[in-house]
Amino acid sequence: MVSLFPLTLTEGLVRRRGRVIMGPVSLTVEGRGLTVLMGPNGAGKSTLLKALHGIERLSAGRLGHGCPSDQSHAAQAFVFQTPVVLRRSVAANLAYPLKLHGVGRAERARLIEDWSARIRLSDRLDQPAARLSGGERQKLATARALIRSPQLLFLDEPTANLDGRSTREIEDLLRAARDGGTRIVMATHDFAQARRLADDAWFMMNGRIVETGPSPQFFDTPTRSETRAFLRGDILE
Repeated sequence: MVSLFPLTLTEGLVRRRGRVIMGPVSLTVEGRGLTVLMGPNGAGKSTLLKALHGIERLSAGRLGHGCPSDQSHAAQAFVFQTPVVLRRSVAANLAYPLKLHGVGRAERARLIEDWSARIRLSDRLDQPAARLSGGERQKLATARALIRSPQLLFLDEPTANLDGRSTREIEDLLRAARDGGTRIVMATHDFAQARRLADDAWFMMNGRIVETGPSPQFFDTPTRSETRAFLRGDILE
């Protein structure tokens, strides 16, 4: 498969009703690692993730990939904070992206068996996904995003409303995906989670990227006063 990297956002800007929500932002996403995106509420984190994924229309600027756009779309996935599941069985949810991309029946069955075991839902495959708990639905949504081994995965605070066990299980899925070669960019408000997972971090405020850096340097010795204040837990305006 042709690589979608580098992914580049050049002077990306998003306006809504005349108000700048994000930008201008310029950045490059290379092919390995897990990036954590942090910032106060309203900083523009969700908008940036959607813009990078191509589901948020840019008012100005350019989004570029290392391959044609149709191939880049097929090589990405996105997990939302509120899990999105189909009104079908657990098995049908896992099968859906595989069918879309022409994966054969035998291989689909193998992957469904494998991924349902990873998220501890092997005994629930015939159950409607809507009947799962919130944590189970988020694990299912994450597995559905990862089942095709995407080159790039975006996640928007995927564990914000989950208990400790579900959070740990999703973090385990993300570590395994990163180690398997999937590039991950993930927004989180959880400082401890950010430290546990991040290879590098971006700090966003008022629609702009204020600071970036490798972990643990970003967390231990940030260069910008806004970043230091945020990591101390101060209220930023």
